[in-house]
Amino acid sequence: MSALTIALTKGRLAKKTLALLEKSGIRCDEMYTNTRKLIFEDPDAKVRFFLAKADDVPTYVEYGAADLGVVGKDVLLEKQMDLFEVLDLKFGNCRMCVAGFPEGAGLLQSGADFKVATKYPEIARQYFLKQHQMPEILKLSGSIELAPIVGLADVIVDIVETGSTLRENGLVVLDEVCPVSARLVVNKASMKIRHEEISRLIRAIGNQLENPS
Repeated sequence: MSALTIALTKGRLAKKTLALLEKSGIRCDEMYTNTRKLIFEDPDAKVRFFLAKADDVPTYVEYGAADLGVVGKDVLLEKQMDLFEVLDLKFGNCRMCVAGFPEGAGLLQSGADFKVATKYPEIARQYFLKQHQMPEILKLSGSIELAPIVGLADVIVDIVETGSTLRENGLVVLDEVCPVSARLVVNKASMKIRHEEISRLIRAIGNQLENPS
């Protein structure tokens, strides 16, 4: 049978994921070399993996190009794709928050019309629906904190890690939408067809999370 394929999110999540995989018995020394290869493999473990942008990882997994993937909870909530989310990997921890100037708290509670800037329009929409509010949501790709400062939006919905950028610009967290961390996801058909292999891998990773060496 072919190797299991895992899609990894590029950047800091990839480094932490690789460290976790290695502790779980999977190696790929090639990824630490100067190579232009796109697919890396551990033939002994019968696992191969590749790096992709965070937004693309759920697509690779849902459509079966990868059996499993590692991606942030923020991406999963925003893209709303049809996957099994099987493990919280306990790294890449941060918060999805509503933030703005301190007076924004009163605006949120007033029921008045307001504008929200965000990279995550679906997450923002779902959050404000639960608050029985329907603000105008503006999708941005760059520095979201800039939007309230220049008057483009009243508040933002964005990832907050340390909060230092908010503080340095006079902004504060007004509410927490949800915690965010890296998650292991699985293609639904793969889970059915290759249940034993995937379950074994999930157990190995889960054991490392419970008993880190």
